[in-house]
Amino acid sequence: MALRMLILAFAAALLPLAGRAEEAPVRLYAPEALVETGIFTYILPRFTLKTRIPVDLVGAGDAEVQLGPEGQPVFEGLGQVWHVEAQGTPRENAARFAAWLGGEVGGRTVTAYAPEGVALFRLPEIAEQAEAAPVYEGDARLGHEVSRAQCARCHGVDRATRGAGIGSTPSFAVLRGMPDWELRFAGFYTLNPHPAFTIIDEVTEPFPEERPSPIVPIRLSLEELDAMLAYVAAMEAADLGAPLTHQ
Repeated sequence: MALRMLILAFAAALLPLAGRAEEAPVRLYAPEALVETGIFTYILPRFTLKTRIPVDLVGAGDAEVQLGPEGQPVFEGLGQVWHVEAQGTPRENAARFAAWLGGEVGGRTVTAYAPEGVALFRLPEIAEQAEAAPVYEGDARLGHEVSRAQCARCHGVDRATRGAGIGSTPSFAVLRGMPDWELRFAGFYTLNPHPAFTIIDEVTEPFPEERPSPIVPIRLSLEELDAMLAYVAAMEAADLGAPLTHQ
């Protein structure tokens, strides 16, 4: 689920889909004390302006996203830490809103709310704790198969395909050795040149008829993308040596 939220967060930040504007609004619940601060009249129009996704405040029983004591901590104020939680299996737009609120842009938007010049909310102080190794729930064997089928034309994805593909394109092992490898793989379809020939089901739009893919397209489901992440997580990273230093 964490990886699914990460993928949808990329879509929210980098691939706002204009055609989704007329879908039903995201249904958000927040306690009355929080609503009365006016925070939602400030942040919701900004989210909608950025993404064209409307958000309505509703009762707890009708909500698909709610703010309260459970879920991901997002901001602190009124004497408590507020958490965002998506209910059940949220629609894509609801997941995008939850990811936005829990992300850097949403956090800055909340903390910028300062009626009469006084900020009411701040980012939560999260106690330092030993980082647990992330758990990748995808099927690594499927991820290997998908990588060989979809990515080996450009990348070396394993020992057998090392040196294959395009010489200037880094192998999966090299990419795995980078500190931000997870973000690179989770959002690869947003990084050039991939948007021109990649479709992720339920995330990206089909290619316009007047601008088809210039090559045989890559098409992946979210399950297959999770599987690729699990495969890459388990592989041995290439030794990239010491970081470059500048004199």
